[in-house]
Amino acid sequence: MQFDHLAVSGNTLAEASDHIEQALGVALQDGGQHGVFGTHNRLLGLADGLYLEAIACDPLVPNPGRARWFDLDRFSGAPRLTNWICRCDDIVETLQTLPAGAGHPVDLTRGALRWRMAVPQDGILPFHGAFPALIQWQTTSHPAQSLTQRGCRLQRLTIAHPDADRLQAELGCFSDPRVVFETSTAPGFSAAFDTPHGARVLQ
Repeated sequence: MQFDHLAVSGNTLAEASDHIEQALGVALQDGGQHGVFGTHNRLLGLADGLYLEAIACDPLVPNPGRARWFDLDRFSGAPRLTNWICRCDDIVETLQTLPAGAGHPVDLTRGALRWRMAVPQDGILPFHGAFPALIQWQTTSHPAQSLTQRGCRLQRLTIAHPDADRLQAELGCFSDPRVVFETSTAPGFSAAFDTPHGARVLQ
């Protein structure tokens, strides 16, 4: 598995986008709709092949009749960093090494993009959502390559959880110096960035 991207959820896409733009001081670009899950997003290209997405339920799309990914059906409160996503070469094989609640592969498309995403039936990832969502891109190039660079680079993603040691152990051989696990009374995320405006933190 390799670190792929981050997601900030909001009650609306405008709230999620504004949260990122105010925290980092840069503009996002349009993404698109995900009809299968009834969501839509906006995107920010990051250095080192990563990207950041703002995501929310799309009010113009009918209820998908299934649990939305990233536990968006239960989302409430202020917009915030809610998920991290890791990519792999073979999602079926990789899921066999992960907790049962990591999800089942769903085939997805948006424009020219094609990918498979592991989504739990209830939409809730293990460890209160602190476990990474798993993705397998089925395109010839990674989508981050087509995003505009705004001069932002992720320095550190801190994943806090009451059982951080077990969470890290469940990820097996995953290792990325930018990702750190921290024992905390409540699960949560914090991401530190270098930006054109200096060091910034997104939570």
